[in-house]
Amino acid sequence: MEKNIKLDYKKKYKDLYQPKITGMLIDIAAIPFLMVDGKGNPNEEDGDYSKAMQLLYGITFTIKMSRKGTKALEGYHDYVVPPLEGFWWMDGGPDGDAGAPAGIDYSHKEDFHWISVIRLPEFVKKADFDWAAAEAARKKQADFSKVEFWTYEEGLCVQCLHVGSYDDEPETVRRMDGFAQAH
Repeated sequence: MEKNIKLDYKKKYKDLYQPKITGMLIDIAAIPFLMVDGKGNPNEEDGDYSKAMQLLYGITFTIKMSRKGTKALEGYHDYVVPPLEGFWWMDGGPDGDAGAPAGIDYSHKEDFHWISVIRLPEFVKKADFDWAAAEAARKKQADFSKVEFWTYEEGLCVQCLHVGSYDDEPETVRRMDGFAQAH
């Protein structure tokens, strides 16, 4: 009997999920995601960001654990849940004062706009997402309507590993900007 091997996206796609601290160029093709967007300080306890994470992971684990329930997703294979990813920006903001990138004012995190995503396995189709959202809502007695099935193609970009708190991100962004300028 063949041992069931879980697909680990961080290991299979090292260029995507294990970037260098110094920065790197990468061309990112279309990837299916669960997505939720919002605004506000990610550090706010029980804030919109915290609630959004509960929604994303609620559907993520409904899909992952579907193999143990009554729903058989076509093409299902076991996998390690990919890491949380995100896009962050602010409207307006300073022109890079205090060392922050232009348009970002880290002293006003309440003004952050964000899109948070978790990669979906390629076997998950829109109908599977619809089922998982309804199933999560039924089991958790919660509204999962803010979560969307989203395919995103980033294309050519600079990627860099950030280690540390949100407050330390400006230094990582400066390194990315420097890498982009040099390459």
